[in-house]
Amino acid sequence: MTDRAAEEQRSMRDAVRVYLTPVMLSMLVLGFASGLPLYMVFQKLSFWLRDAGIDRSTIGFFYWVTLSYTLKFLWAPVVDRVRVPFLYSLLGPRRSWIVTAITGTVIGLIIISQTDPTASLLPVAIAALLLAYSGATLDVAIDAWRIESAPTEMQANMAAAYSLGYRVAYLTSGLGLAIAGLADWDISFLAMAAAMAISAGLVFFMKEPAAGVAKRALEGSFGVKVVRAVVEPFKQILGRLGLWFVPVILLVAIYRLSDFTMGVMASPLYSDIGFDKVIVGSVQGGPGLAATIFGLFLGGVAAYRFGLMRALVIGLIITFVTNGAYAWLAATAGSEDIWKLTMAIVGDNIAGGFVTTVFIAYLSSLVDPANAATQYALLSSFYGFFAKFLSGFSGVLADAVGYVNFFLITAAWTFPAALLLAVIVMRGSVAAQGRFKFDERRLAEDEDVAPKPT
Repeated sequence: MTDRAAEEQRSMRDAVRVYLTPVMLSMLVLGFASGLPLYMVFQKLSFWLRDAGIDRSTIGFFYWVTLSYTLKFLWAPVVDRVRVPFLYSLLGPRRSWIVTAITGTVIGLIIISQTDPTASLLPVAIAALLLAYSGATLDVAIDAWRIESAPTEMQANMAAAYSLGYRVAYLTSGLGLAIAGLADWDISFLAMAAAMAISAGLVFFMKEPAAGVAKRALEGSFGVKVVRAVVEPFKQILGRLGLWFVPVILLVAIYRLSDFTMGVMASPLYSDIGFDKVIVGSVQGGPGLAATIFGLFLGGVAAYRFGLMRALVIGLIITFVTNGAYAWLAATAGSEDIWKLTMAIVGDNIAGGFVTTVFIAYLSSLVDPANAATQYALLSSFYGFFAKFLSGFSGVLADAVGYVNFFLITAAWTFPAALLLAVIVMRGSVAAQGRFKFDERRLAEDEDVAPKPT
């Protein structure tokens, strides 16, 4: 074996071994804790309400509680700067907020388990709002913990571990549905509350990131505190990116637009072709799930080996190809062509896992660890709101042009994203490319003056 081959083998081995480190295992647990509340409020709550005989229009209004995940940037500065009494001295700023938010989800699930939607929907609405608000707050705190716990070059790996935990949460929420069928919904919600409580207990064994420990408490008048907590983080990211803020924020807005828009019409396509629901579910839960997990780790390895910008380019290429595969499926498949269905789902899930990992890593690279919660919440909320808003018109577009042209159009959304990415790669500033080195001396000075958690 040549020296170069041996070096590449060691490099690949290191890229895989990194997932077995304590920080990655912690990220897996936190990904689970982040995903379970969303799946419970987004999917299982509506199932429960319909099972209880609540009309579809009322159930639809309950979807509004998930807007807290889009609006979380509004209270992210609080998570960034306000200390949680007692828990701050015990766990530090990041873990204290994580445990507090998880506690909110546990309380919300317990309240839901004790309510009867046929008697009154108000307690259900209050509990659902608490669950969604606590889940969104948990996302803010976990994103900050992730960004502060690993350097930029490791963020893709952290994103892969986080996303895998999210998938485990998806499977667990499905277990909650099975429990509801075998016992009742009360037991199901209590079981999910217990799972979240166990996650909170595991947080006590995780390491508080040094950057979080170093965060200074806010001082001065109320107005000064508002400026430092809210205005300064936004001013800081604008100052760092300068004129490149515009192309960067546009890239953030449209990089995953293809995924969002095509995903809405995938299930209607399966139905209209005539695929059996059991077959679709089996493909999604079997090879589809394995493909997603493979894509998540493939994205982490690609970013680690080739760099973040190249990984973003690869992500757009495979997104274009796999979106086009759905146009092929719509044009050629019949209800008996299960192999075509499998190829389309597997390809899309690999691409989805890959771009999830590298995109989260890119967003993380744009964030200053000193203002991690606020800046990351702003970026993630912006791309989520824009893409979800346009996705609402997916049905209108599909009706107007048909499935084949619809999926070709969603694939073509990668072209403007590729153009923006090319401009940033060739001409962009170091900050726009996610290669900005934050002032470690400033963090060290903060750590010297910041109170240390015990």
